[in-house]
Amino acid sequence: MNIIDEITSRASAPTPPFFQMLKKAGLLIAAVGTAVLTAPGMVPELLLEYAGYAITAGTVLVSISQLTVDEGLEEKLMASVE
Repeated sequence: MNIIDEITSRASAPTPPFFQMLKKAGLLIAAVGTAVLTAPGMVPELLLEYAGYAITAGTVLVSISQLTVDEGLEEKLMASVE
């Protein structure tokens, strides 16, 4: 199977509940980092640096969580389609 096809199928497959919560947490972390970076006015340099790290960490967490597959649920869905 092609690597692009594998990533596409994993991204559209059902995600386990634990990783759904992690994905929401990652989105929240990235959103807070983005809000700090785009805040008007003077923001301390250290806070801007941590905001960049928060965006990176949140994005990685969301990406990994999205590509995690609940294989038991996927097998049940595939069996019900056939």
